[in-house]
Amino acid sequence: MTAEAPADLLECHPETAYFWGHVAGDGDVRADGLTVRAPDEGCADRLVEIAGGGDVDHRRTEREYAHDTSITRTEDEYRVTVAGDVAARGSAAFGLPTGDERGGYRFDALADAHRQLLRGLLESCGTVCFKSSSGTVGISFVHDDRTLLEAVQGHLADCPVDAPADDIGETSSGGYWFGIDDAAAGPFGRWVYEGSEASELFAPTRRRKLLRSLEQVEG
Repeated sequence: MTAEAPADLLECHPETAYFWGHVAGDGDVRADGLTVRAPDEGCADRLVEIAGGGDVDHRRTEREYAHDTSITRTEDEYRVTVAGDVAARGSAAFGLPTGDERGGYRFDALADAHRQLLRGLLESCGTVCFKSSSGTVGISFVHDDRTLLEAVQGHLADCPVDAPADDIGETSSGGYWFGIDDAAAGPFGRWVYEGSEASELFAPTRRRKLLRSLEQVEG
């Protein structure tokens, strides 16, 4: 069972923080609505539930790897569309970019739901990989907007677990990225998903990949 959803998407609440983390990390905000990409069907359905309604479009898509654009992968993509003024209100409240306008990503109002905000950001613009050569797990964040990654770094610095991050660099596709120190991947990964089973605020495929990768490292 999930907790009662907030009446207003601008209210500070675990569900709203998770929702706006996904929108910031992999969404398009317009004056009359927003579209956010979800990594799996479970996450898409949860975002619609939090928004109080919306449409889900499922398609198969081919994407380039962020760090090597010569490699592509085919995957399921779920797009959640929410119509109405919630997009404009969210943009004003949290500094999200709207159309061609740049954003400032002001998430201070969601500070009491810090973990869920970072979880939404991790699932929307984060990558997880098992490094067989070193036997470690790599967690990084990738986005076209450097300002968003700077905001993510600020939130990582405020974590109750130590999650030091590299400097932001450029990807081969013209975007930006940074990684969390490999030694911090385990503590951060387990912290960011703590309590998610009860709240159902997680993308099943993303959580499963991270936890399985950590289990490989920890034996």
